[in-house]
Parts: sequence; structure tokens; C-alpha cells
Amino acid sequence: MSVEGTWDLTISTPIGKIKAEVELRRDGDLLSGTAQGAGEQVPLRDVVLDGDQLTWQQAVTKPMRLNLAFAVTVAGENLSGTAKAGRLPASKVIGQRRVSAQ
Repeated sequence: MSVEGTWDLTISTPIGKIKAEVELRRDGDLLSGTAQGAGEQVPLRDVVLDGDQLTWQQAVTKPMRLNLAFAVTVAGENLSGTAKAGRLPASKVIGQRRVSAQ
């Protein structure tokens, strides 16, 4: 399964919906990427694709300093799952892969 590309995410948090953009790249067997949202861009850590299950971690400073752990299921051009920040309740995540202009 290919997950490379740019994904537009919506994260439903207790403080409201946050829009984010995740770009995933493959270098050989390794996946890497960046996330952008709330005025900052951060690298993704520990990006793993196991079947249709995609997980990664990232640290953000806006709207507050948090370490986030994402666990999503990829179904074609869509994904859904959760983002967890420490002891806080998990937030629902949905996303859609951006169609590249060719």
C-alpha cells in the first residue's frame, strides 16, 4: 500500500477542529514526513505502515506544547483514526489524500 503524498487532516479536539497537512515520503524502506498546521511545521517520528495501519509521532508547540501519537487506518485516498496526547482523551482524525496536479 502506498501512503506517500500530501494528506489534509482534520483533528477534532476538545478545543475545536484543527486543520493540518501531513506530507509522507518514502526513502527505500523508510517512511518519513512533516506535519504543518497552527502556524508551525514539525518533523514526523517513527512513521510505520503495517498493512493499512499507519502510525507516527510528532511534537507540537501550538496551540500548546504536546507530544502526539497518531494511529490511523488508510483506505485508498482516505484515512481515519486517532491522535493521542499523553493522558488527554484521544481526538478523532480524518483525512484525505490531496490529488496531485499532473
